[in-house]
Amino acid sequence: MDYFEFYELPISFNPDQQLVRQKFYELSKKYHPDFYINEDQAKQDEVLELSTLNNKAFQVLKDPQKRLHYILSLKGQLQEGENYVLPQSFLMEMMDVNEALMELEFEPDASKLEEVKTQIAQIEQALHQELETLTTEFDQQQGDEGAKLKAIKDLYYRNKYLQRLAESLAKFG
Repeated sequence: MDYFEFYELPISFNPDQQLVRQKFYELSKKYHPDFYINEDQAKQDEVLELSTLNNKAFQVLKDPQKRLHYILSLKGQLQEGENYVLPQSFLMEMMDVNEALMELEFEPDASKLEEVKTQIAQIEQALHQELETLTTEFDQQQGDEGAKLKAIKDLYYRNKYLQRLAESLAKFG
C-alpha cells in the first residue's frame, strides 16, 4: 500500500497539507501502540507496523523533495542505480559554472563568488518554476501523464546536480 492510498488521498505532487496533517493525527490516534497493550502479540505487531507506516508516510508527504522522489519512484520513473543522462544544453551551461568554481579554488574572489551564487540561484528559480507548472498540470491531469513524469524526472535530476554545486559553493564560505 502506498502512502497516498494509506492516507486515502489521490497521488499528487501538491497534496493539501492540512489534509495530510489531519490524516496523520487521525491515524496516530487510531494506531497508537498504547491502545493495544492488552491485545495479543500479532495484533500489537500489526499496530506497530501501521504506526510506523503512518510516520513514514507523513515524513514523505509533508516534504516536497521527498514527495517528488517518492512519486517518481512510485510511477516507475526512478530506478535504483540509474545512470540518468542530463541534456547536453544543461551540461554545457553547468560547465561554465564548474569552470568558475575551479577558478575560485585557485584564485578566491568575493565578487566572482557572488556572481556564481547568483547564477546558480537564477537557474534554480527557473527550474523551480518549471517544476511547479509541470506538477500542477500533472495533479490536474492535464496532458500526457507519461510525458509530464519524464519532464519532472529531468528537472529532479537537474535539481540534484544544482544541489551538489550549491554544496561546493558552501565550501567557499
